[in-house]
Amino acid sequence: MSREMERLVGTSEEEEEEEEMGVKEEEGDDDEGVAMDGGGEDVMNRYHQRSESDQNPQEQQIGRRARPKEEKERTKLRERHRRAITARILSGLRRHGNYNLRVRADINDVIGALAREAGWVVLPDGTTFPSSRQTGRPPGGSPSPMLPSTSSPVATLPLKGISSPGVGGTCRMKGVYVPPTPSPVSHDASSRPRASASAALMGDREGGVITGDDSPLIGNCMDVVTDNQVIETAPRMQERDFAGTPYVPVYVMLPLGVINMKCELVDPDGLMKQLRMLKSINVDGVMVDCWWGIVEAHAPQEYNWNGYKQLFQIVRELKLKLQVVMSFHECGGNVGDDVCIPLPHWIAEIGRSNPDIFFTDKEGRRNPECLTWGIDKERVLRGRTAVEVYFDYMRSFRVEFNDFFEDGIISEIEVGLGPCGELRYPSYPVKHGWRYPGIGEFQCYDHFLFKSLRKAAEVRGHSFWARGPENAGSYNSQPHETGFFCDGGDYDSYYGRFFLGWYSQSLVDHADRVFSLAKIAFEGTCLAAKVSGIHWWYKTASHAAELTAGFYNPCNRDGYASIAAILKKHSVALNFTCVELRTLDQHEDFPEALADPEGLVWQVLNAAWDAGISVASENALTCHDRNGYNKILENAKPMNDPDGRHLSAFTYLRLSPELMETMNFLEFQRFVKQMHGEAVLDL
Repeated sequence: MSREMERLVGTSEEEEEEEEMGVKEEEGDDDEGVAMDGGGEDVMNRYHQRSESDQNPQEQQIGRRARPKEEKERTKLRERHRRAITARILSGLRRHGNYNLRVRADINDVIGALAREAGWVVLPDGTTFPSSRQTGRPPGGSPSPMLPSTSSPVATLPLKGISSPGVGGTCRMKGVYVPPTPSPVSHDASSRPRASASAALMGDREGGVITGDDSPLIGNCMDVVTDNQVIETAPRMQERDFAGTPYVPVYVMLPLGVINMKCELVDPDGLMKQLRMLKSINVDGVMVDCWWGIVEAHAPQEYNWNGYKQLFQIVRELKLKLQVVMSFHECGGNVGDDVCIPLPHWIAEIGRSNPDIFFTDKEGRRNPECLTWGIDKERVLRGRTAVEVYFDYMRSFRVEFNDFFEDGIISEIEVGLGPCGELRYPSYPVKHGWRYPGIGEFQCYDHFLFKSLRKAAEVRGHSFWARGPENAGSYNSQPHETGFFCDGGDYDSYYGRFFLGWYSQSLVDHADRVFSLAKIAFEGTCLAAKVSGIHWWYKTASHAAELTAGFYNPCNRDGYASIAAILKKHSVALNFTCVELRTLDQHEDFPEALADPEGLVWQVLNAAWDAGISVASENALTCHDRNGYNKILENAKPMNDPDGRHLSAFTYLRLSPELMETMNFLEFQRFVKQMHGEAVLDL
């Protein structure tokens, strides 16, 4: 009889299949649910059916498979009901308790969060035990309360913003040191006096309002189990306190269309109002693009700076600083672009007769987003080379705004080096059909770059290497689908290493040539170069998306050291993107992309710091939530860095009506204070 009762309360094979499909319920709930829906008679019927089938193994197997359809529907209804309850719990915890729970969190994640908050260690497989700093028993000598068990492992995935104390330690990425994340739970969390259940539920009221740490939503968090037993956890996990940390200036990027195609300032009164609000929360300054396609639109060396003069004067009056971008690229067609600003008209005319001035893919499609660096030293732009055109533009700006340089209003010049102003090839253009997380394509098939490739192959003594990879897939391929980027693929062959070395060196040489002249145009001014954070496929061996963009950074090579070295040569700061992204978020949204933005950020920051250059950063996507701001702060001021290194500045992308909304603006104000090393009151 005992053996048959164990079968009764156990789960069937079909229930195990439903667990894999996300319709699994906790052990024992199935019997209780059946008793509620159909009474004890259903339970007895199932018991007799199983007892009879036990006499015949074949009949037993058939009985397990022949589960009544009505019972399946009841199971699904109960599961939906359970999920609805879980969703309300998660919503309440996020809204009132500020718990950093992931979007698809379940009850296991809640239990894991509470366990970590209490100072316990929760391993990925659900194993839970006290941390080394936690005492074995709470005050009073009673055993530590156990968390309610579930049918599946606790916290199978780590929560966003919540790290497991004592788990992981340091991790190694290409020899980059990542400081361990200490537990944010205070050492005396386990010794805090525990309130009674009624006191925790009611709290101390002042005017009928629950306040302080006694609030069940702000302070203690409780979980009610059977028989009126109440389980309490320690106080909510504390955020890191950045008071007293180094001051990191915060700039805000202005809208792309703040200057129109006639070089006129759009809505100066509205802009003045927004800038006053930014000034009121001690934002240090703003960043603005000076578009080549606006200033030198109609004829070579005919510059119109009128709109920028009016804009800069407003910034001066408000005593803000300016970061100015020399934007030698097209605006429009990329993520976040809400205006269209093409290259100068006279450049487009040259391109119609000589399309090889633009980057070209293997299918022969031209990309007019920026000029190929194959013409950096070719006099194809009405008697001038590309770098000479850039130099004349920068020198005109320096002369026109000399007063702003002398008064220190312009604090930094960021020189555009490629698409989106970034130092990279335009390897993933949306206009050519690319969609995330495609690997992109090599962009070296214009006449001038291909001539450079041919010369490099001849110098190497293998003229037949003067070709692009033939098995590198297309824009939306995945690494394992190609012969070049798959594990053990041709990217690591003799030819592959030659081609990727030439391809990436051409990128570095372009930066070298541009900054050699930029130093002359902006002598005595801080210069910066923007490097994009291509984090997708970072967890693969080849790092395919980085390779097509010009970063020779497979798993066995540091592709950013050479970039840092050339920036060091010219005393140029590195501005890196995607500092707000979390690897877990990317895994949830696009698990197939094998992205690792956190690993990439640490590799690039350490490469720059090791080279001895300043590092600034900006967010890649719109950010209004505390979770994203906290991630930026973690990267801006690494905890326990032995050398005390930190970002030199941060630029927020970007000024918009959404940022000015009350809740978003208050959250941004809090972030600015923390970047400045000031104390905030709601940790």
